[in-house]
Amino acid sequence: MVTITWLGHTSFSFQLEAGEVILIDPWIDGNPKFPAGYSIDRVDTILITHGHFDHVGGVRKLAERFSPQIFANYEICGWLQSKGVSNCNGMNKGGRAATPGGLAVTMTHALHSSGIDDDGRMVYGGEAAGYILHFPDGRNAYFAGDTDVFAEMTYLAELHAPALAFLPIGDLFTMSPRGAAVACRLLGCKEVIPMHYGTFPPLTGRPAELAGLTAATVTELTPGVAHRW
Repeated sequence: MVTITWLGHTSFSFQLEAGEVILIDPWIDGNPKFPAGYSIDRVDTILITHGHFDHVGGVRKLAERFSPQIFANYEICGWLQSKGVSNCNGMNKGGRAATPGGLAVTMTHALHSSGIDDDGRMVYGGEAAGYILHFPDGRNAYFAGDTDVFAEMTYLAELHAPALAFLPIGDLFTMSPRGAAVACRLLGCKEVIPMHYGTFPPLTGRPAELAGLTAATVTELTPGVAHRW
């Protein structure tokens, strides 16, 4: 059993049965959908999909407080290290790495940009990515990050057979619900958790629209409310 908590936008917390906590794309300060009163009390691992502020915004503070292992592309790890962040593990697409607590991750492709706002100056953040999450109980989940649908998702289905997918649906900066429905079909996933919607007015996609377009179960999470999978 994995406890999944949506922290708004594309920020998620995963707690394994043994207690280890993995955060993906933690954005806390300035996140309009971060759950009020929610407390982060443990972080063992941080996964980063790309360098935009709404995906790396909480990493440096959390790293200073918890000293977690951090996984990201080589360029983001280099930038974090230049800011004094330790325990950075650079990887790239297709690579697999083990994290504390028995979770393994495979970095996947994503169709998106990845600039880093470095005190008002945009610096190169490598290519955007997603992750396959290989849980200790043998199940796989796909965390897409920010992306459009792409045909190679069929390879992810063949290689990893994810039972659950975390897909952006907001439109404008990522795919829309219509694109996410195609992604569900290509991935062959039975369940999808929508993300990257409703944070700002232009992110207009909604879970109900996706539910009307896919045979997969659409699980709509409430920020701060734990979901067990």
